[in-house]
Amino acid sequence: METTADVLVGLVAALHVYILVLEMFLWEKKPGRKLSGFDASLARATAPLAANQGLYNGFLAAGLVWGLIAGDPVGFQVQVFFLACVIVAGLYGGATASRRILLAQALPGALALAAVLLAR
Repeated sequence: METTADVLVGLVAALHVYILVLEMFLWEKKPGRKLSGFDASLARATAPLAANQGLYNGFLAAGLVWGLIAGDPVGFQVQVFFLACVIVAGLYGGATASRRILLAQALPGALALAAVLLAR
């Protein structure tokens, strides 16, 4: 179960690196505009806000990687904390921005957190 938990945490970290790239570097390009649904003008106007969001997603990814490489008990505690942050961010985004965020962010975070707790 520990291997499954590590894989899920790694996948959630990779997802947040992907979101970082979309929001920080590709927001005004086709992939970012597809994600946001914005036209070129609105994408350009919101690019600084998206880059800020992307940076926060990078912090989530960094924390999850830290949790994977740190020894216990710190590694476990860090994973639980950052997965809880992912879930809260996904719930808030799902409630305020798009329900897709519940499936794309909150659900993977919750599955990874469940696996981490079960592996303990």
